[in-house]
Amino acid sequence: MTKQVARYAAMFSAIGTEPRLRILRLLLSAHPDGLVAGDLQSELAIPASTLSHHLDKLKNEDLVRVRREGTYLWYMANAESLQELLTFLYAECCTRSKAIQPDVIVKLCC
Repeated sequence: MTKQVARYAAMFSAIGTEPRLRILRLLLSAHPDGLVAGDLQSELAIPASTLSHHLDKLKNEDLVRVRREGTYLWYMANAESLQELLTFLYAECCTRSKAIQPDVIVKLCC
């Protein structure tokens, strides 16, 4: 397995739980500004320690970035990493194997 494929597998693993997928969706909806940890916690209704665990996993796989402003931590989806992951999937399903026609994806998402 190449390093790149291993990286993508780790990224999929990181978003492979319901809470992390919900976090990522919330952060994408707030892109590019992101959300403070407290707002994420309120929206998801999970304990701070659990949220921190999930955010750390997403950060470790470079799917989420964080910046500090005073006492606040702002979390943002890393759009570049997500685009790279989607490009990998797109190349596999729509160009090489033609499992899905590219125009179908465009119709679904856009």
